[in-house]
Amino acid sequence: MVFLVMMLIAVAVVVRVMRSASAQGGGAGRPARSPKAPRTQKPVRPLAPDDDPEFLRELERRTRRDDGSPA
Repeated sequence: MVFLVMMLIAVAVVVRVMRSASAQGGGAGRPARSPKAPRTQKPVRPLAPDDDPEFLRELERRTRRDDGSPA
């Protein structure tokens, strides 16, 4: 009975060691993975054109006459 308990403890220790080694990238038989580069987030753009300040400036510029008065 003591032998069985010792075997279960030994298996548990081996499993824990293997999991921690694979979590660190040093898994047996596999090449170590390079750490992933952090993803750069794209700038959040407004969904609709009427929410885009740049679009509204361009629209207002187009609607103005040469003398600066609104169309």
